[in-house]
Amino acid sequence: MEHPIRIMVPAAALLVGGLLTGCGGPEPLPEVTGGARPTVTPPTTAATGAEATAAASGARLGGPGTACALPVSFALAEEWEPEAIKDPEDPEFAALTRQGPATVRCEVDAKPAGHVGYLRVWTTAGKGSARAALEGFVTAEKETSAVSYRETKAGALSATEVSYTVHNKLMEESKEERAFAVATPKGTVIVHLGGLDTEEHRAMLPAYELARTTLKVG
Repeated sequence: MEHPIRIMVPAAALLVGGLLTGCGGPEPLPEVTGGARPTVTPPTTAATGAEATAAASGARLGGPGTACALPVSFALAEEWEPEAIKDPEDPEFAALTRQGPATVRCEVDAKPAGHVGYLRVWTTAGKGSARAALEGFVTAEKETSAVSYRETKAGALSATEVSYTVHNKLMEESKEERAFAVATPKGTVIVHLGGLDTEEHRAMLPAYELARTTLKVG
């Protein structure tokens, strides 16, 4: 089911990085259990330990009859809920639906699985390298640091992955983010994982790894 523009809004409007609904304001902030936040250190260039473990598979996203029509498909973690972005090309919402060369097409909500964050799928038009598209995507993000790229695989496809930190002025802390990009005949696809904070981001990495390791064109 498509939703009418639940795209990312500034942290001041919605700390969880969620999107706006078409007929109302920001979604209410989900309850988050308090606790110590991990100290942010420069992300490693490769996932290790728990980060390398993929989540249990639920439905598949991207193919015919799924929630989002995409150039690729991949397995979703159980209980994660996908939803297509409606009218992502609408110029009125360009500031929300575009980041660098990429346009957001789909988001997968982690809240039903008990996390605060989204796995988002972005695409770019035309041919070009996955590395160039990913670099443009990250460059367009504000307050980034500790940016690290590496060449990897997404399913059987060659991919470029990036890990980095983003400073949130409102929360006065930095948090880790990660994304990978693959080139397809229909343009580059970028799969990005954010999260409320570094703790949430790390907890959701198995779902990200599931998407990366099961990805295929079409």
